Amino acid sequence: MTPSIETWQAAGRHFDFRGRKIFMRTDGPAAAPALLLIHGFPTASWDWCKLWPDLAQTHRLVAADMLGLGFSAKPRGHRYTVAEQADLFLAALAEAGVSECALLAHDLGDTIAQELIARAIEGRLPVRLRGVILLNGGLFPETHRPVLLQKLLLSPLGPLIARLSSRAKLGANLTAIAGDAKPTAAELDAMWQLMSRDDGRLALPGLIRYMVERRENRERWVGALQRCPVPLTVINGSADPISGAHMIARLRELKIAADIVELPRVGHYPQMEAPQAVLAAVQHALAKTMPPP
Repeated sequence: MTPSIETWQAAGRHFDFRGRKIFMRTDGPAAAPALLLIHGFPTASWDWCKLWPDLAQTHRLVAADMLGLGFSAKPRGHRYTVAEQADLFLAALAEAGVSECALLAHDLGDTIAQELIARAIEGRLPVRLRGVILLNGGLFPETHRPVLLQKLLLSPLGPLIARLSSRAKLGANLTAIAGDAKPTAAELDAMWQLMSRDDGRLALPGLIRYMVERRENRERWVGALQRCPVPLTVINGSADPISGAHMIARLRELKIAADIVELPRVGHYPQMEAPQAVLAAVQHALAKTMPPP
């Protein structure tokens, strides 16, 4: 059974990050290999709820809600950046006492993971990286196909579009990017509550500037994948119109060394649409990249 967002919140806590309250959750054996889970836009760490109980059996899990999303602070007028969100997740690892981990990321979380890989290559990552697992996300700006709503949020109309956003519009967009397994009404309700709480809609135009950053930092972040110093796995819902089969084709074209798991008829949120298939792929990847508990 999918836990409610209230249950998810009750199992976590907040910590201070540069004067802002950030929601985080940890679970699993303290001595087990650590796994940092990085969610995407515009949702929250609750996205991992279907994988969480099984992964917590064998791994020390650390997750957090990005600044501006979920149960974390949503400051108005803030300049959101990928670098700051990367710092936030490193702060969550420090708060949890983790010095080495693997990464599991999705959507915008992939871009944050790419930034963390780049820092590892530069020798300035404060934790030891053991492996990277990426779900559907815009790894390459040239193959990212944002939906109309994302384009509008990034435009000068962004603040107006954000104010006019609604549960119905969010539901229509998330349903459109799903594969055969469409999100349930309860899942859409949860995602809307997480996104809209504390006037979170107003943060969306600032948050979505990560799409601009992807273009500006393409060489750095694509280069991070090309020079990734640890085992890299990409699990992809092929039916995703944003970052599906066409993104995998580009990954192969660039000859990036990665284990690829393609999930046909699965869309943009594989961890929600096909949790058992994703769990199996993640466990297989972790078995290769991390030592036994």
